[in-house]
Amino acid sequence: MTSSARFEPTLADIEDAARQIAGLAVRTPLLESPVLNARLGGRLLIKAEPMQRTGSFKFRGAYNRISRLDDQQKKAGVVTYSSGNHAQGVAAAAQILGIPAVILMPADAPAIKVRNTRSYGAEVIHFDRYTENREAIGQKVCAERGAVLVPPYEDPYIIAGQGTVGLEIVEQAAAAKASLDAVLVNCGGGGLIAGTSTALKGKLPNVPVYAVEPQGFDDTMRSLKSGRRESNDPAARSICDALLAPEPGELTFSINRKTLAGGFAVSDDEARAAMATAFNDLKLVVEPGGAVSLAAVLSGKFPIKGRTVAVVCSGGNVDPDVFIAALKA
Repeated sequence: MTSSARFEPTLADIEDAARQIAGLAVRTPLLESPVLNARLGGRLLIKAEPMQRTGSFKFRGAYNRISRLDDQQKKAGVVTYSSGNHAQGVAAAAQILGIPAVILMPADAPAIKVRNTRSYGAEVIHFDRYTENREAIGQKVCAERGAVLVPPYEDPYIIAGQGTVGLEIVEQAAAAKASLDAVLVNCGGGGLIAGTSTALKGKLPNVPVYAVEPQGFDDTMRSLKSGRRESNDPAARSICDALLAPEPGELTFSINRKTLAGGFAVSDDEARAAMATAFNDLKLVVEPGGAVSLAAVLSGKFPIKGRTVAVVCSGGNVDPDVFIAALKA
């Protein structure tokens, strides 16, 4: 791949991505708790991406994109901007491939995400997410270093890599003899759900897919209703640091408007409660942004009584104090 041509990835692109990342990305389990099922009155399947390499789904797309760079591009290295999960995915992929990586991270990014990103050998540059433009800084660093920008979600190879989550859900649900009635996926910029919904629509076209976002950052839900990309209030705040994109991506929304059935928004308290449930019932550590789809089910915003529903827990990179607070809430 010598360019970042923008196209909407197909099921075939996602299947190709699965082959590209095989042996490096973890085929994460689809977990189930009989106790939780009895409590909810339905069958809940949880795709456990905190168990993925680097602790979130982001490694899938990062490796699929970076591994396709030509030799000259690899020598120049890569640049990205991220609150932490994409940062770690890019840093890990770059380390595996032996290429330099510069990561622009918000000054308020969780310490564990900054520390882990540096542990993969990446250079970290901080910026203020509320007063500085990360895209402009990224373009500047790329121009200075001749590096390739690897965006968090606005790239077809990134989206295709994330779509392997959907392929695995289909295969694992079938192995568990589960006939899915719906799938809920966390949504920030929209790359994970764009890829996952494309895979699901290709394999199970009659199963609706829903986006779940934090309250105040429900831009995709509102955009699906209005038919155009809606922005979030710059004054909005949430503990779900992984899902704080200002608006849906152009490429991701062009896909999601065709593949999604709707969306839901959950509060920070509902996300915390989902984190506690994931730990207590599944022994799974989930970060706030990784828990919102589970929160939509547990809060009753998406009731599953009498249904079989899969949710994606997208990441588990959470600072200890935030996690402890969720368990005590």
